[in-house]
Parts: sequence; structure tokens; C-alpha cells
Amino acid sequence: MDSLVKPWPWYVAGPILGLMVPLLLLLGNKRFGISGSLRHICAACLPAKIPFFQYQWKHEIWNIFFVVGIGVGGWLAAGPLANPEAITVAPATASALATLGIESNGTLMPASIFGPEQLFTSNGLLFFVLGGFLVGFGTRYGGGCTSGHAIFGLSTLQWPSLVATVSFMAGGFIMVHVLFPFLIKLI
Repeated sequence: MDSLVKPWPWYVAGPILGLMVPLLLLLGNKRFGISGSLRHICAACLPAKIPFFQYQWKHEIWNIFFVVGIGVGGWLAAGPLANPEAITVAPATASALATLGIESNGTLMPASIFGPEQLFTSNGLLFFVLGGFLVGFGTRYGGGCTSGHAIFGLSTLQWPSLVATVSFMAGGFIMVHVLFPFLIKLI
């Protein structure tokens, strides 16, 4: 039970995740990614005659089950199988957050930004709504999500996935080191 509760090291979890790509390709020529599943869910649930949702979504039902499995796995990892030990945030990260007035409280998501009570504040509007919109827009504009491009696209040597992954990383670095300190002081 201890091996289920504690985080797995990168050298175990990484290869397991990496082996998903050839496994999906060998078992049915399936592509690994999450963003396409939203289209499948909309095609299954919306009876509207929107051309974008008019296709044989039942051929991709495995992807919907995959996403449901991610949700169930997340619930299990946060609930019954939660790690009993406190999460260790690197001292440099905790110090950098403290200079911005953010207490890490030993969690990966500081409550002063991501707590449920923040949802209907200006912080919540900025970080949840605008951030969610930008992630969704970027996913659609980039032709896929970070997991699809970085895991599947790079492993199948797709040039657009390399460009997308480098862009995701550059955008993340710019957000964390340039925009985030400015935005957090603005609010």
C-alpha cells in the first residue's frame, strides 16, 4: 500500500507514461492526447447540427474513458490514496513566493491564489477564468495540448510538436518570471 500512497520516482513514472505511446499505436493506431476528448464529449452530448461535431465520435470512445480514468485517478490520489507526508516545496521557490506575498503552506497550489474562496474575486477572475480561456485558446490554436504534443508528437518526431512544445515552455517561463510577478503585485 505504501507504494500506492507515496509519489513514484521519475525513473518509474516516466517510462510508464512514455510506454503509453507505442502501446496505443500498436493496439489500435490511437493517438495520445487529452484536448481532442472535449470534442468527442461535445459530439456525444450536443444534438446540434454543428459541422465540427458531425463525425463518428463512437470510434474515439476509448478517449472519453481515458479522460474519466484521469479524473478518477486524480480523485483517488487526492483522497483515499493521498500522500500522508507534507509536500516539500524547494526553499528557493518558497522564498521567491514569499517575496511576492504568497505563502506556500507546504502545498503545490497556494490557497491565497488557488483556494476555493478566491474563485469569485479579482484573483479568481484573472487566474481561473482568463487563464482557462488562454489555455483553451492556445490548445485549439496550437492544434493540441501539451501532453499530446510533448509526449506523442515528439516521440513520433513531428516538427510541429517540437515547435509547439518549445513555445509552451517559453510561454511558461515568460509567465512565471515576467508576467506573474507583475500580475500578482497588480492585484
